[in-house]
Amino acid sequence: MNGLDIDYDRYDHVRPIRWTGDALELLDQRILPYTVVHAACRSSDEVAEAIRALTVRGAPAIGIAAAWGVVLAGRGLETGDPVDAARQLEPALQRLNAARPTAVNLAWALTRMRRVLAGAGRDWCDALEREARAIEAEDLAANRAMGRAGAALIASGSGVLTHCNTGSLATSGFGTALGVIRAGVADGRIARVFATETRPWNQGARLTVWELAQDGIDATLIADSAASHLMKTGQVQWVVVGADRICANGDTANKIGTYQLAIAAKHHGVKFMVVAPSSTVDMATAQGDLIEIEERDPGELLSYKGRRTVAEGVRAWNPVFDVTPHGLIDAIVTERGVLERPDATRMQALFGA
Repeated sequence: MNGLDIDYDRYDHVRPIRWTGDALELLDQRILPYTVVHAACRSSDEVAEAIRALTVRGAPAIGIAAAWGVVLAGRGLETGDPVDAARQLEPALQRLNAARPTAVNLAWALTRMRRVLAGAGRDWCDALEREARAIEAEDLAANRAMGRAGAALIASGSGVLTHCNTGSLATSGFGTALGVIRAGVADGRIARVFATETRPWNQGARLTVWELAQDGIDATLIADSAASHLMKTGQVQWVVVGADRICANGDTANKIGTYQLAIAAKHHGVKFMVVAPSSTVDMATAQGDLIEIEERDPGELLSYKGRRTVAEGVRAWNPVFDVTPHGLIDAIVTERGVLERPDATRMQALFGA
């Protein structure tokens, strides 16, 4: 089978975001895999809280959810003037933007919604809904394009390792890094899939292997600390990860633990691929040192399901992301194409416009 003939529907059963016309239903990723529940958000503030609380997660999915949050905010206004609507909506947009500061897709989606509102007429509310729907549809199309392009880099019979969750649960569907894995499996290129637990939220253990199982893709779970040993055995030829922000020089912010995987991959001669839509590229941020790294409640390390597992008095440090320098990245894959050996010059050539 070649990449153009991939049966996408066979490998794409999960949808985390559903717009009902009255509410935004989000597959609650905090309680997967044993409980499958969609949490209904009926206001923009409920969407912002869902983003903050990780009910919905993954940079593209966060952006899509935020766009629908703007639609919900607009539903409560009684004005035919888009300028007045923009003024009234701005506080809600600010609250949505503050929910997760690292994921650039959030600000990107809100910028698109502001732009549409600025150019709208009296049908501004319908225009916002059309734009949110377009953002979601474009993401799915981009994911499928990236899956095909990224899989083409992988030699037949390869093993891959992925980190965190970058699949349908993190996007509108198909996924970014998991989209490459889906395409690679369908095309017969990928023979073995490994996923890290991804501490402390266990997105790999709770979400990635569950999601792949829904599509009939066999995956082996490993502890985060087993990754270097796995690479040493020769069972993986690629590490394939997503991104929450890609800087102008190719430095990439992603889930904590990605940086050490890149270092280990370089040492063992394993290729390292970053897969993300172009909306994740932030050409206004020159390099990774300038990215704000979100820190979450230390209690996520000190407790499990609300019960403390660490001795009293112990402190914890809980950064959610780290930055992988571009020199450790072999390829960045977006829907615009594949960028090998990324640096500032190559990034400018592809994304500068």
